[in-house]
Amino acid sequence: MTESALLWGLLFGSIGIGFFVYGRRQSKRMPLLCGIALMVFPYFIPNGTAIVMIGIVLIALPYFFRA
Repeated sequence: MTESALLWGLLFGSIGIGFFVYGRRQSKRMPLLCGIALMVFPYFIPNGTAIVMIGIVLIALPYFFRA
């Protein structure tokens, strides 16, 4: 992994923890699932650019699909 991939993974993992806690406390499924995905996906994507694009999409999903 490159340094940028590690830093982006740390950033999106931190945001994922926030989404996970919010989704769990409010009993909302979409933020909970997006939070889990944000915490896990950087481990499988080695490219920094791909991490940023996927992370932005996962952050935007709960805004557009409220479940």
